[in-house]
Amino acid sequence: MEFEQLKQTCLACQKCGLCETRTNVVFGMGNPQAEVMIIGEAPGRSEDEQGLPFVGRSGQLLDQYLRAIHLSRDKNVFITNIVKCRPPENRDPQPSEWDACIPYLREQFQIIRPKIVLCLGRIAAQRLIRPDFSVMREHGQWVEKDGVFFTATLHPAALLRSPSNKPLSYADFVAVREKIEEICTHTYD
Repeated sequence: MEFEQLKQTCLACQKCGLCETRTNVVFGMGNPQAEVMIIGEAPGRSEDEQGLPFVGRSGQLLDQYLRAIHLSRDKNVFITNIVKCRPPENRDPQPSEWDACIPYLREQFQIIRPKIVLCLGRIAAQRLIRPDFSVMREHGQWVEKDGVFFTATLHPAALLRSPSNKPLSYADFVAVREKIEEICTHTYD
């Protein structure tokens, strides 16, 4: 499936009950040829309203970290979530909702073919890296799966609630920059 066709299919999705409460499907944004993918758990209120990932306060913080390591959602990274529709009251996505959305993420992954995946938060890390992954204990550590390097850091929303963890997360982004410099061929062109 090509990228635009996948996007249109995803935007029309009605595979789970979240389609009844959403305003917009949040497919993702960025460069579909990016070597770096950033994956969160699910859209929040601002994302649901605008149909774009990480556009609220946590998105502003994410953009600061991205700028610090010379990444831009418009140029050299692709940002998405595991679940493409906002769960009511920003609750954690339910397994049936993950299961409905994961084929879209797999297709995005097949089209984009990233070399690096940065998981934002516990749910993304546990779905993509390992079910018992602890973001607080294992953040910034790399796990290679089929030639793709995965790591995780705290979700920007968690950093807004606990600003004392910002330096820890910033160090994780620096580690991402170092991995980009080590294995990527066109991210910083």
